[in-house]
Amino acid sequence: MLPEKIASATSSIIEQTDGWKPQVAVVLGSGFADWVNTIEVIHHIPYEQIRGFPSTTVDGHKGTLVTGRVGQVSVIVMQGRFHYYEGHSMRDLSIPVRVFRDLGVETLFLTNAAGAINTEFVPGNLMLIQDHINLVGNNPLIGLNLERYGLRFPDAASIYTPALQDLASEIADEMNLDLKKGVYVFTTGPSFETPAEIRMMRTIGADVVGMSTVPEAIVANHAGMQVFGLSLVSNYGSGMSPVVLTHEEVMETMSKVSIEANQFINMIISRLGS
Repeated sequence: MLPEKIASATSSIIEQTDGWKPQVAVVLGSGFADWVNTIEVIHHIPYEQIRGFPSTTVDGHKGTLVTGRVGQVSVIVMQGRFHYYEGHSMRDLSIPVRVFRDLGVETLFLTNAAGAINTEFVPGNLMLIQDHINLVGNNPLIGLNLERYGLRFPDAASIYTPALQDLASEIADEMNLDLKKGVYVFTTGPSFETPAEIRMMRTIGADVVGMSTVPEAIVANHAGMQVFGLSLVSNYGSGMSPVVLTHEEVMETMSKVSIEANQFINMIISRLGS
């Protein structure tokens, strides 16, 4: 049962971190795993050592829970996330976010690698997620509502916290960073999208496409958490470039922009403690 998995994972983490009290949780998407090397690390816990936690099977997702500090802010970090296409149920994808909420986290940072749909975007751009479109036809809140986290029918008008977007925009200006802004569309994967699907997504208002993030954002919003979303544009959408899309291309693009991206994330989180 879902509540038992959440409770078990929460108690397991508390035991292994000596009761660590994180303020911010960070989920690292493809290519972002090395961000933890820029922070003060306190604990490393492999997912398989956390009772009730799923496991990750994707290259670039290390499968480790990390605690640490960014400036004066205590953080808990998923160095690798879980995906719907790995065979996890939507309900199980809600486990980490709800565990973080039970640990006292109030702010969730979500990162991902995404394909460009907006023709003005190029690989290497960072995009602030302002909203999303769920094309999966499923939702992690389906089933019995866990009342202690939130309402049966949560409002979705501002899932991505406007104040965090304002802070990110301010810091991007300070860094002279060309921060894009737009809408992320969620698909199941693991196959990349067809050219016709990319054209359809552009028509309905999407700017980038990816295979994660939205389930976590929905669950965090349900639980009353602040949510920040950041996409690395790692490739052109299908049909926008003659290059064949591969996961390796995602990782290569991330390696080129990781220093700037990591600095950007650290500055935002540090400001939360000031």
